[in-house]
Amino acid sequence: MTEQVSLRNAEPCEGVVGAAPQRRLQADQALPAVPQFRLPGAGSSHGISAVCISILLVLWWVSTEFGWVPPLFLPTPAAIRDAFLQAWAGNIQGGQGLLLHLQWSALRVFGAFSLAAITAVPVGIAMGVSRVARGIFDPPIEFYRPLPPLAYLPLIVIWFGIDETSKIILIYLACFAPIALAAKAGVRSASVEQINAALSLGATRWQLIRHVIVPAALPDILVGLRIAIGFGWTTLVAAEMIAATVGLGQMVLNASNFLRTDIVIMGILVIGLVAWSFDLLMRWIEAKVVPWRGR
Repeated sequence: MTEQVSLRNAEPCEGVVGAAPQRRLQADQALPAVPQFRLPGAGSSHGISAVCISILLVLWWVSTEFGWVPPLFLPTPAAIRDAFLQAWAGNIQGGQGLLLHLQWSALRVFGAFSLAAITAVPVGIAMGVSRVARGIFDPPIEFYRPLPPLAYLPLIVIWFGIDETSKIILIYLACFAPIALAAKAGVRSASVEQINAALSLGATRWQLIRHVIVPAALPDILVGLRIAIGFGWTTLVAAEMIAATVGLGQMVLNASNFLRTDIVIMGILVIGLVAWSFDLLMRWIEAKVVPWRGR
């Protein structure tokens, strides 16, 4: 009995101190590696998109080259290229070049979009944190949001005339609603734990909005901005119906009156490419500003 006690007391100190970490290390090594969870379809789809676009271009070329579709309904890719070169050189519609049309359209769309972003984001956040603001802004936004721009276009012309103001207001209204509703929905992304933690640290109402609610709502706000710019380009054609002499929408409408399908499709492609480029820019900004989204 004495020998057992002496042996027990004679154990080295490093065995007592280092046994627990060593056992934990052995246990960690014995545990299987847990695979990282990924959402279905979270991988890159660039290859699939490239293949689909290539197939569509080939079908377009084959159907027009062999005369399956009349040129009046669908011109050949070569005709679209020639129309682009003519428009760029200013050989259509009174010598106004494509770059001039693009500049005016971009000024109208991005000007109205910027004004909508500056005003709609605070309104949306206010609607999310205040029932008073929600009661004031929610009914008119939800009322006019489903209306097509052509429905209230005559009223805007009567109120503001036919100059650039009416065009900017029409595009502004189209962009305002999705941004405000996205900001309102993003406020709910702030968890109760984050809010309680900020309040327990003595944060004021404005500090809570700035440091907790706005960062939590930022991913939804960026999505709303992407949706709004699409609505802005969609409304562009309707806005440039108001006594416009220059602009991509006006160019497309004027070409349709003369059955210039090549110019119509070329204008549609230019509008789509510009809007797509801005969407890619917004995706890049979203990846840099909110890299935690979806993780």
